[in-house]
Amino acid sequence: MPEFHFIQLSEDPDLQTVLFGIFLSMYILALFGNLLIILTVSSDSHLHTPMYFFLSNLSMVDIGFISTTVPRVIVDIHVHCPVISYMGCLTQMSLLIIFACMDGMLLSVMAYDRFVAICHPLYYQVIMNPSRCCVLLLGCFLLSLVELLFHFVAALNFSSCEAYVEISNFFCGPSEVLKLANFDTVTNNIVRYCIGTLFGLLPISGIIFSYFKIVSSIMRSSSSSGKHKTFSTCGSHLSVVCLFYGTGLGVYFTSSLSHSPRSIAVTSVMYSAVTPMLNPYIYSLRNKDIKTALRKILGRAF
Repeated sequence: MPEFHFIQLSEDPDLQTVLFGIFLSMYILALFGNLLIILTVSSDSHLHTPMYFFLSNLSMVDIGFISTTVPRVIVDIHVHCPVISYMGCLTQMSLLIIFACMDGMLLSVMAYDRFVAICHPLYYQVIMNPSRCCVLLLGCFLLSLVELLFHFVAALNFSSCEAYVEISNFFCGPSEVLKLANFDTVTNNIVRYCIGTLFGLLPISGIIFSYFKIVSSIMRSSSSSGKHKTFSTCGSHLSVVCLFYGTGLGVYFTSSLSHSPRSIAVTSVMYSAVTPMLNPYIYSLRNKDIKTALRKILGRAF
């Protein structure tokens, strides 16, 4: 089987050290922020609610998401050899699909949780009981496996007699691997668009529906303080949704329309590294419950 060679973000030797420091800093910040969210939610009994249950799982997924790509980039920059084996490429692509799909599905489930809490507050504890929360989490994981199966079957249809295959990115992304599959251009585009439509529109539709119902409920409310509280509660989640899908769509359109590998790679950095790094800080900085729990933990520590 051939070796897969990633493109380098920069061939300037002076920039290699800078890129090494940037990626290492992003990875450390992502680990620190997401682990802090998990620790805060698990240690404070007031945060043992469905909303923070899904938030802590989102943080765990974000850790897996960024750990799939960034450590490999750091090593490649250090050894100046951005090469990966065929099986290594499939493994990286598989993990990336699972974590990215889980991320999108969890954001949709969190939007549904906010919809139930705001539109049906009296039935919230009944609807979002622990058993249903676990079923929703399991459903997110199973749908991620289904998406992986579609990509994996397509990616296995790969044949090459060349010893050198170039990936137009700094990791084995699904779209890049599908380009190498043994399909004609029309079939390749059909496979990509069908998979993207099925697993992209599903969580986005859930988020749009939930927030449509939330906004309708808010507009019927006469209390200005209630409206402000609702918007502040949903603000963090909406910020993360916009960041995740905004960068994801940026990667999709860049890979489809741009013929410059470096522009695709730069856009992919936003999606695969910046998004999981910023998510915990968006929630901790905008969420009063998280900030209160953090103060308690720091107070006990010092």
